Amino acid sequence: MDTIKTDNRLLSLDFFRGLTMFLLIAEFSSLFEFMISPELHGSIIHTIGEQFHHVDWEGLHFWDLIQPFFMFIVGVSMPFSFSKRMAKGDTFKQLQKHAFRRAFLLLVLGWALYCIDPGRIVFRFQNVLAQLGVTYILAFLIIRKKPMIQIGFSLLLILISEGIYRFFPVEGFNQAFVPGHNFGAWLNILISGNEDTGHWAMFNAIPTAAHTIWGVMAGQLLISERTNKKKIQLLLIAGIIGLIIGYGFSYYTPIIKRISTSTFVFASGGWALLALALCYWVIDIKKYQKGVLFFAVVGMNPLFIYLFAHVGGAELIRKIFLPFSNALFGWTGTLNANIMLSIVVLLFLWFICFWMYKKKLFIRI
Repeated sequence: MDTIKTDNRLLSLDFFRGLTMFLLIAEFSSLFEFMISPELHGSIIHTIGEQFHHVDWEGLHFWDLIQPFFMFIVGVSMPFSFSKRMAKGDTFKQLQKHAFRRAFLLLVLGWALYCIDPGRIVFRFQNVLAQLGVTYILAFLIIRKKPMIQIGFSLLLILISEGIYRFFPVEGFNQAFVPGHNFGAWLNILISGNEDTGHWAMFNAIPTAAHTIWGVMAGQLLISERTNKKKIQLLLIAGIIGLIIGYGFSYYTPIIKRISTSTFVFASGGWALLALALCYWVIDIKKYQKGVLFFAVVGMNPLFIYLFAHVGGAELIRKIFLPFSNALFGWTGTLNANIMLSIVVLLFLWFICFWMYKKKLFIRI
């Protein structure tokens, strides 16, 4: 397999983004669903599979970190992208226009994926793209500010969210951390006419903007003239602080992803910072780069492959390969055949990304 042409690229960022997107599209292959089939209960596969599903309400599984990782990575990419555009002659005003346009398109695309309710059009913005449209523009607005202002703004968003949930006065929706009876549920009903059945709050975009802001700060750190040792130290310290705050205060404010409580934002943000530090140390400092391309190609067309898989591409691939899967693996049993088919679907989605990479087809907004 070819290696990535670096062109001063941060390979650890390519890997981190690609791995996150690979996991996101893996969800559409149904692989994770088959891993928790009743037939596998008690097995190591089932135990691992549970980590690839969201916690019902309070707590934290690995899968609860994927969206924060994605929002964080977008933030990390922003300083690299903008500095490259400015090196080509773009003014900050042009960057501003691009940022607002991109945020608007992300919001619209996120809404469009869930806008149809039987017989009517509804407004739902829980989707990761819609949420990112908000966090992206909030991060951009302070991208040129000093680090302390960036940190202060992110903390302010978290504290405002915490305060609204705790002191929201509307009867029936003033129980901060009770499913369906909190401010997030009330806002969902106000905007879309009903409460999301999974209790995912549209308002999550406000506190989780901290993930994208912290990503911007991490990107600015990595692009700076500091030594690699100093960069790793700062990422590790910030990550550990996030975990200490998130888990340390969870007895007071529970860790709940579905309404993005303050402790969830800190804990997931801490894990994102530590994950970036690990990737940067292994790939860019220690130069262990074998296999980076496998995941990186997925992260080079994140919007396209996510939308393609989401709107039916993964299901179409499944239907095409189903007869062949049954013929080749049917003798192993229905569950095994379904797992193998899911792996084939996932690998074919990966192949589309690889083909686009080889053809230099990169779809961006």
